[in-house]
Amino acid sequence: MRGATGRVLDEYLVVAAAAGDRRAFEDLARRWNRKLIAHAWRLTGDEDAARDAAQSGWVEIARGIGGLRDERAFPAWAYRIVSRRCARYIAGRQADHALAGEVAAQPDPAAGTADEAIGVRLEVERLHAAIRALPPAQRAAIALFHFEEMTVAETAVALDTPAGTIKTRLMHARLALRAVLEGDDHA
Repeated sequence: MRGATGRVLDEYLVVAAAAGDRRAFEDLARRWNRKLIAHAWRLTGDEDAARDAAQSGWVEIARGIGGLRDERAFPAWAYRIVSRRCARYIAGRQADHALAGEVAAQPDPAAGTADEAIGVRLEVERLHAAIRALPPAQRAAIALFHFEEMTVAETAVALDTPAGTIKTRLMHARLALRAVLEGDDHA
């Protein structure tokens, strides 16, 4: 989650990095690298490809940050760069790879009894499995909109896709997730 303080710090780091402050750029990379790798993983389903996409994305970010006109646009701009890197990887890939890894989800230990905690964990696992089963475009839209708290417009910029398409992807993803969670896996 990006709170107001985090946004202000990111904006400051972007302005400083754009002005040539190397340390600010390094701090910005520390704050955003994990998120960009996670985004790339959601798009590619491959940990190594995700790391490569994020790393090459950072090269492009370093070259272009001086030209970024609005520091508030950094998140969408950075996600878009990494999205393009992932698109190149996917286009060059011969066969689809199964998604690797499990999204870690820990239920709140104070959720109640052990049975309730197990129930919550199973529901969370079902949700994450359902998200992983979504097509990559829907999975990326869900992740940026809900997990990274981006607006539809920011998500559209990040994925280099029209806002209407993002809304459609979110709608279809929500319908698919609802069907799985309500027990209608055939929807």
